Amino acid sequence: MRKTITVIAVLIVLVLIGVGVVQYVNTSDDSDFIGKPGEPTGTETTEPPAQPDWCPDVEFLSAPGTWESAANDDPINPTANPLSFMLTITQPLQERYSADDVKVWTLPYTAQFRNINSQNEMTYDDSRNEGLSKMTSELVSMHRDCPATEFIIVGFSQGAVIAGDVAAQIGSGQGAIPADSIRGVALVADGRREPGVGQFPGTFVNGIGAEVALQPLNLLVQPIVPGATMRGGRVGGFGELNDRVQDICAPNDAICDAPVNVGNALDRAMAMVAANGVHAQYATNPDVFPGTTTNAWIVDWATNLIDNG
Repeated sequence: MRKTITVIAVLIVLVLIGVGVVQYVNTSDDSDFIGKPGEPTGTETTEPPAQPDWCPDVEFLSAPGTWESAANDDPINPTANPLSFMLTITQPLQERYSADDVKVWTLPYTAQFRNINSQNEMTYDDSRNEGLSKMTSELVSMHRDCPATEFIIVGFSQGAVIAGDVAAQIGSGQGAIPADSIRGVALVADGRREPGVGQFPGTFVNGIGAEVALQPLNLLVQPIVPGATMRGGRVGGFGELNDRVQDICAPNDAICDAPVNVGNALDRAMAMVAANGVHAQYATNPDVFPGTTTNAWIVDWATNLIDNG
């Protein structure tokens, strides 16, 4: 009786071993063809993300300068400041292209700059951070909904600082969208400008941005511009976007063509607050782009990027 039980037990063990071997062989053979659960097989193809029909081919993002926008402005038809320099660029593009093909979006932000003459305004730091957050949100939402849409970003003055900061983040791989989605960036009168960073169409100037010039004297200028941190240049520049960033500055514009040796810090801070004269004449100044104006040049540049990718 015991021998019979032993024989039966041995037979059961042998059967179980045989079943296990068969399962192992089948699993090994199948894995060569279908892969592990959750992994792509050799016959699968990677499809590009779907682009809804309503999505534009290009979105043009415009960042107006100080006192040229408002937090509640309409980003498609802005009216906060009818004399805004950026309107001389965005309106011709809206007239030229259908909104189905090119979305023209203007950054709605407070665009203020508290200073010794305007103590009740939002601080430059808060205004700039608000603009940066809103532009980033627009890029994130558009890229999420329309992954094949590409972008052109342009900014003037405080808007150029915001646009430049966005470009620097994207170019370093730390931004809201991939660098490949950016067709071009144009910065007009960038307060963080540094010669040798980006491209320099038109007249080249040797000066630096006011934030760069005044960074070593930041504490001294706070009584003139409270809440306006002079951050200096952008560490790492524009990274992967360096060849696509156009840096535009009029000679003797105190915002972007400040002397390296700042001299009297308080006088330089007051010049930054005034921001008039040359800084307010980009739509008419013939010394930036000989034979044309800055806004006309940007419209042509953007048109070429839109039409030719």
